[in-house]
Amino acid sequence: QVQVAESGGGLVQTGGSLRLSCTASGLIFENYHMGWFRQVPGKEREGVSCISMSGGSSYYSDSVKGRFTISRDNAKNTLYLQMDRLKPEDTAMYYCAVSTIAAHFCSGSWFRWPGSSFRWGQGTQVTVSS
Repeated sequence: QVQVAESGGGLVQTGGSLRLSCTASGLIFENYHMGWFRQVPGKEREGVSCISMSGGSSYYSDSVKGRFTISRDNAKNTLYLQMDRLKPEDTAMYYCAVSTIAAHFCSGSWFRWPGSSFRWGQGTQVTVSS
């Protein structure tokens, strides 16, 4: 059974940094494209960033480009999201997503696949104070 778990969220001031981690078990980690979504209560889920199986390619939403960095360590079965220069509008629950479809390559359209095509973690809260 696939299990996904995020960690690293917390409260930080504007301009600060956080690093989120996501571990996944029950699968061959390097065989899956992975990424991060975020959601604020009452709003639609928003794609943040994704990364290819090998880590050789990645994609960022315009709202985080230049501030966030996605990476993965396939030897440790861990996905990361380094978040720098945080803004209050980055406040959200952040979810790690594992794509179950190998043909769903990491790109801007990756975030538009149905939620059922991903395996999700329980989320980690990020709060940025102004």
